[in-house]
Amino acid sequence: MKPGKRWLPAHLLVWTYAVLLIVPLYYFLASAFKSNEEIFAHPFALPTSFGFDNFRTAYRGADLGPAVVNSALVTVLALVLTLLLALPAAFALARSAGRLASAMEKVFSLGFLVPTFAALFPTFLLAAATGLFHTRAFMVIFLPATAMPLSVVILVQFMRTIPREMEEAARMDGASTYAVLRHIYTPMCLPGIATVLLLNFLTFWNEYLYSLVIIGPDPEQRTVQVALPTLKAITGTDYGVLTAGTVLTLVPVWVVYTVLQKRMQEALVNGAVKM
Repeated sequence: MKPGKRWLPAHLLVWTYAVLLIVPLYYFLASAFKSNEEIFAHPFALPTSFGFDNFRTAYRGADLGPAVVNSALVTVLALVLTLLLALPAAFALARSAGRLASAMEKVFSLGFLVPTFAALFPTFLLAAATGLFHTRAFMVIFLPATAMPLSVVILVQFMRTIPREMEEAARMDGASTYAVLRHIYTPMCLPGIATVLLLNFLTFWNEYLYSLVIIGPDPEQRTVQVALPTLKAITGTDYGVLTAGTVLTLVPVWVVYTVLQKRMQEALVNGAVKM
């Protein structure tokens, strides 16, 4: 059998999967430029015009400008705090070989077993007790806590691939522990850091439940995921406007993915993540 024929089923599966992704994406983007009548009458037809009326209505109706700024502020600060906590923790676990380090790593892994909604009520009580209820500050502190299990597990696996000889050479030159982490481990773990940033960015940006409960619907503080559903009440379920608003919220996701995808692909191709 020729190699081309042998690979034919794989190619068919790949193209089928691509079509299954592209068709809904096309329908989603085309609907952003249509009215309700066009969406229901000709769902897969091209829009009759590519005006931005739906986008303007969505932007003004849900006050998406302040909401995007709030989401960006919460997400960026939470990502910075996540790295500041996860990098030293992963560094310590990767360099340790005792039973205590192994137990601590397993404790971080247990974080995957906690359902998101299970911690909602305790988190609500904690926010009220600390006086940070209905504030963005609490979300900046809370989101890194939810991201620590994944972030630490990923970074530990990357740091274990770094030869100990490099650290020993730096120690002989008088480098401190902080200098070793900053100048050796961190630069060599950039694919892993990019992976952590991208995965956590998607989680933080799309977070809805805790943002709704903790921050609330205040237009001055609410995030974009909380602001977007208000379009349904304002526009009377205008699907074109809803779709246009969703597209606007996805633009930052597309930008971040475009910037970090190369590093994440390096991590996947090199097989550095072994979980």
